[in-house]
Amino acid sequence: MTHTAREKQKLINRVRRIRGQMEGVERLLEEEKGCAEVMQVIAGVRGAVNGLMGEVIEDHIRLHLAAEGLSQKERDDAAAELIDVVRAYMK
Repeated sequence: MTHTAREKQKLINRVRRIRGQMEGVERLLEEEKGCAEVMQVIAGVRGAVNGLMGEVIEDHIRLHLAAEGLSQKERDDAAAELIDVVRAYMK
């Protein structure tokens, strides 16, 4: 995964924002707000999760596919792992 504290903290901060958004969805549901308002917040959460996934995929590519000194087997294994995760995520 990420190899620097700065990058790690950046990802953790994104997760915390997503958690806050999900708590917002919960509050809206508890308050019986309108469907359109709930769906709008859910769409925002989905975008945030997609952004987080994009960051993690980028790290994976940079660290396990594009980094110098990796063997072809390491690259092939990393590519297969990425493909599996992306396929599962797209379902």
